[in-house]
Amino acid sequence: MKKLVLIGIITALSGCASPDYNYEPTTTNISEPPLDIVNIAYVGDTMLKLGNITEHDALYLPKKASITWAYDLMPGYYSKKGSDSNTETYLPSKGESGGSVDKAFLADPWKAVMAYKDKPSICIITIFNAMVCTSADFKRVKRPQLSDNSFQKTLIYNGKVGNKIDISYREISNNTSQAAFNNNVEYDLKTSHTIGYKGARIEVLQATNELIKYRVIRNFTKSNAE
Repeated sequence: MKKLVLIGIITALSGCASPDYNYEPTTTNISEPPLDIVNIAYVGDTMLKLGNITEHDALYLPKKASITWAYDLMPGYYSKKGSDSNTETYLPSKGESGGSVDKAFLADPWKAVMAYKDKPSICIITIFNAMVCTSADFKRVKRPQLSDNSFQKTLIYNGKVGNKIDISYREISNNTSQAAFNNNVEYDLKTSHTIGYKGARIEVLQATNELIKYRVIRNFTKSNAE
């Protein structure tokens, strides 16, 4: 009986709504820096990068937002799941920086967070599609996110000793069957000022123990799995 009364109160305050699940994050291919341009990288900087990154729309809540006595939206990120003409549907993002929803003991279970597009109003949608809202200070952001297809190759400058420069190669993949791979390689500039790794070709114009000035002739060769 108490549950029926609560549903009636929430519906009367804010109405009914159903979440949308029609959102697809954007995946962007990365090939940096451009070819045939003079670049400078300092020790620890990335010299070369190839791969893809998935950007996910999210809502960031900087402080707790209480919605009546029933629900507390905790600070953190909420990942977008869908939208319609007026609203957007979110769920707490995974990881330590993700937000969360705390509900009172007598409150109905929740199933989604909703934000209006045209006003600073954030809502809880219950499992009965009842909706209750409050005003809140939040902002919409884009967050990089590893997806099943995420893959990156990078070269990192580690400095120079004598005539030799030290370069780190790193692979990062979200495919659990392929672990991250790291490798350090030394190049003797006395032999050649053109260095290469996994199809990449770089002309070294100047190298010190602080920085490297270089030009990318060719980026990494893509494998069939990328």
